[in-house]
Amino acid sequence: MSKLTIPSGYTSSLSAYETQTAIGLIKRSFEINLCQSLNLKRASAPLFVDNGRGLNDDLNGYERPVSFDIKETGGTAEVVHSLAKWKRMALKEYGFHIGEGIYTDMNAIRRDEELDNLHSCYVDQWDWERIITKGDRNLDFLKSIVVKIVDAVCDTSEIVSKVYPNVRCRLSRDVSFVTTQELEDMYPDKTPKERENEYLKEHRTAFIMQIGDKLKSGEKHDGRAPDYDDWSLNGDIMMWNETLGCAFELSSMGIRVDADSLRSQLKKAECEWRSGLEFHKLLLNGELPLTIGGGIGQSRLCMLLLGKAHIGEVQVSVWDKDTIEGCEKAGIKLL
Repeated sequence: MSKLTIPSGYTSSLSAYETQTAIGLIKRSFEINLCQSLNLKRASAPLFVDNGRGLNDDLNGYERPVSFDIKETGGTAEVVHSLAKWKRMALKEYGFHIGEGIYTDMNAIRRDEELDNLHSCYVDQWDWERIITKGDRNLDFLKSIVVKIVDAVCDTSEIVSKVYPNVRCRLSRDVSFVTTQELEDMYPDKTPKERENEYLKEHRTAFIMQIGDKLKSGEKHDGRAPDYDDWSLNGDIMMWNETLGCAFELSSMGIRVDADSLRSQLKKAECEWRSGLEFHKLLLNGELPLTIGGGIGQSRLCMLLLGKAHIGEVQVSVWDKDTIEGCEKAGIKLL
């Protein structure tokens, strides 16, 4: 069931016309900043992939991909959930080298998403991936990449503020790093989302690390597929959203699994059968490069930098009747 939050006294600082122009400015500026920071080149990306190769992102394992048959091939294709695994294959096939990477415009349909101010059944993000060395598979390297991405976000925010001085968006470049276990120890009686809110109220910008494995309580902070991120070397970049008064996830990312961590995580997730799929065979045989990568929400970034209350103000999607009527009553313009 959908959930709609209307911030007290909220009005958009920009008209629909101004918003469209601002979205273009944000996307152009951030792509330049991100590419320069991480040494990335743009790559064309698929909207759908064959369903039998193990290339689609399985997310938490219960989300249903949108699938369809293809007349000429006789096969079935799936609309991607993300490009977490496809990018690693692309880096190998396109001949990229250590220290180089790609970014793509990724569009996805998540039909089982619970709709609210931050979540839509349409997902658009910059999916990026970069080749690393074995020596880079450590927390210090991961943190250095996180700082570069946060700086790219803040640099883009400063550009937007100069063009649209009436838009209020205060961001912090100072990244606080914390593990999910440390959050559970700090706030044992709260839910994972409540822990994030409490922490981000104080720290403004944080990287919540080590997502996917079980905590001491026996529960997970959040789900993560076992076959792309290394659960000990991943996390979410989060910033405090002043408009909504909550922790705001901008990016899910991490150092990717190597053969050892893939075997371990497939076993924990009780899906060792995946080791027979094409992608997984290549990885286990050492035929794919070691990488770091993630996704950065395009609509999420626009929503944050423009001080918008609902993601439907910066992207076109399909909404339920209650959301449409509630936004209309509150003067929130859904695109």
